[in-house]
Amino acid sequence: MIRDVPKEDRPRERLIREGAHVLSNQELLAIVLRTGSQQESVLQLSQRLLHDFEGLRLLKDASVEELKKVKGIGMTKAVQIMASLEFGRRINQMKYGDRHVIRSPEDGANYVMEDLRFLTQEHFVCLYLNTKNQVLHQQTVFIGSLNASIVHPREVFKEAFRRSAASIICFHNHPSGDPAPSREDIEVTKRLVECGKMLGIDVLDHIIIGDQSFVSLKEKGIV
Repeated sequence: MIRDVPKEDRPRERLIREGAHVLSNQELLAIVLRTGSQQESVLQLSQRLLHDFEGLRLLKDASVEELKKVKGIGMTKAVQIMASLEFGRRINQMKYGDRHVIRSPEDGANYVMEDLRFLTQEHFVCLYLNTKNQVLHQQTVFIGSLNASIVHPREVFKEAFRRSAASIICFHNHPSGDPAPSREDIEVTKRLVECGKMLGIDVLDHIIIGDQSFVSLKEKGIV
């Protein structure tokens, strides 16, 4: 029985301690099923279920009726298995081809222009990109006048790690409509670029948004 297995070796405890990737199909299925029966442990039930369906190959297409034919699998357990399999199937079918790709400063400016051009306060915004320069996420990091001591790299790169981003493009707007960079803009940019180099996350550009205009600090040679 599962209670005869040392607690630290039980599937749920191993998942918490070591991660789901180290568990066998039998152990993962045992977590989904949660309980066995008076005759066998949940691990034994999982092993028998996988054996009856020749592993995941047939199990992934099993119906509720087919699952219920297995001794120890009632409606509740059958539904739990079906829901888990469908969840995995939907994740596998997710497509990322429609993600916006940033190929140039103009692409970046166009992506955020309508969000930023009419704002009455400065907003510091980051786009987090994958290795194909596709946009993973857009995040407003700070609102207010730009200052090197306020726009902290920690806040900029925290989201990059969370999203497993390969690179970042920074933006902020000038409510005056004039996108000419200030001394503070340049200092903030240089600080972020240096931090990015240490962390292995490229800061590709810092683009200042005006009214239907923009300035790329990469094109100015600052990035």
